[in-house]
Amino acid sequence: MMLQALRCVCGPGLLALGLAGAPALGQAQAPGPAGAGAGGALTPYRVDTVASGLEHPWSLAFLPDGRALVTERPGRLRVLEPGPDGRLQLRAAPVEGLPPVLALGQAGLFEVLPHPAFASNGLIYLSYAHGTKDANHLRVLRARFDGTRLLEATPVFTSQPAKVASQHFGGRLAWLPDGTLLVAMGDGNLERTDAQRLHTHLGKVLRIHADGSVPRDNPFVATAGARPEIYTRGHRNPQGLVVVGEAVYAHEHGARGGDELNRLAPGANYGWPLTTGGVDYTYARITPFRQLPGMTDPLLDWTPSVAPAGMAWYDGALFPAWRGSLFVANLKEQSVRRVPMAGGRPGMQDVLFQELGERLRDVRAGPDGALYLLTDNPAGRVLRVQPK
Repeated sequence: MMLQALRCVCGPGLLALGLAGAPALGQAQAPGPAGAGAGGALTPYRVDTVASGLEHPWSLAFLPDGRALVTERPGRLRVLEPGPDGRLQLRAAPVEGLPPVLALGQAGLFEVLPHPAFASNGLIYLSYAHGTKDANHLRVLRARFDGTRLLEATPVFTSQPAKVASQHFGGRLAWLPDGTLLVAMGDGNLERTDAQRLHTHLGKVLRIHADGSVPRDNPFVATAGARPEIYTRGHRNPQGLVVVGEAVYAHEHGARGGDELNRLAPGANYGWPLTTGGVDYTYARITPFRQLPGMTDPLLDWTPSVAPAGMAWYDGALFPAWRGSLFVANLKEQSVRRVPMAGGRPGMQDVLFQELGERLRDVRAGPDGALYLLTDNPAGRVLRVQPK
C-alpha cells in the first residue's frame, strides 16, 4: 500500500496578529512525545511582506547579484531589487520583451529559472502556455536578461501535440547536475491515459539540453514512436520539482485526494491514471488500484488533497531545525508543509503558515537563509519568513 501522509497539527503559537501592515508572528512545532517532533523544539518565526499587488504570482527566482525575478500568471515578469535599506523591493515597470502568453484559466506564464552560469551569460528560462484555447502547448523560452528587457528570445521546447482547454500544464523547471533541464508537463485533464502513452508529452517529466536538443541517454530515445524528450511518465499535474544532489523530487496534484511526492528515476512510471490514492471530483472511482507491477509508488500520498504547488529544499543557516527538509507550498490547504528528509525518506511533517489564510503558490529558500512565499490571488504578495 502506498505510504499515507502523516498529518501533523502545528503548535499553539501559530497566530497572525491581524493588524494592517504588521508582520505575522508564529512558531512551528511538529507534535510528538512531550511536544517534541520533527523539529524537536518550537521554531519561532515572523512573516514580512516584501512586495504586494502582484496578479497571481507563480514563480520566484534569485539572481547572483542580489536581485530576484517573479512571474505573474497573466504574462508579466517583475524584478525585485535591493532598495536603499538593502531590502528587496518591487520595481514598478515589468520586464520588456516577453512573448505573447495564453492567459486563460490555469494557463499563463509559469516558471522563471536562471541558467546555472547566469552571472556570465545572463540567460534565463521561462515556461508558459502558448497558442489558443483550442490548440495550445507548454513552451520553454530561453532569453538573455539585460536588467530591463529580454533579448535574443528563443523557444527551446514546445510540447506536442497541441492540446485543447486551459488546464494541467505543469510548468516547473529544474537543472540536473549534468546541465540538462527537466520540464514538468501536465496531462491536459481531458484524455488522462495520455500520461501513459509515449507518443505525447502530456503527463510526463521531460529532459532536454539547455539549447533544446535531446540528450542521447534519455530512456526512450531508441523506442519507436516515443517522444525522445520523455524522462518519466504517469504524472497528472506536476508543479513541484527540486534537485538535491543526485536526487530529483517532484510532487503533483491528484484529483480529490491522491496528491503525491515522488522521487524520480529515468524511465520510471508513476502510475497516473492507472494507480492513484484519490477519487474524481464527482466522487467516481478513477481506478481500483493504488499499486500495480512496474509502477513506482509515491514517497507520500496526501489524501484529502492539499493541492501542492511550489517546492523548495532548505539547508540554510537561519532555521537550523529546518535544515535538510523539503518545503511544499499548498493551495487548498493554504499552508506550507515541511517534510524532513533522511536517507531519501520523508519524516513527520510540519504544517506551517496557515495563520496567513492565503493560497500559497510557491516557496523558495533565499540566499540569505530566509524562506520566501508567493500568495496566489489577484493581489498576491511576496513574503519573507525569518526568525522571530
